[in-house]
Amino acid sequence: MSKVVNLNKVRKSRARDEKRREGDANAARHGLSKAQKDLAKARAEKARRDLDGHEVE
Repeated sequence: MSKVVNLNKVRKSRARDEKRREGDANAARHGLSKAQKDLAKARAEKARRDLDGHEVE
């Protein structure tokens, strides 16, 4: 005999697994460590300061 399966639980479980896989992929693609974020922010700030320093008044 076959085992009885609740199709709603299977469907919801499958949807949760898909969301988790998608979230993990997004985190790997877009996630940056705090050090990387700070470095990018510092570089952008320096570039802005350098550009402002070359401005002719």
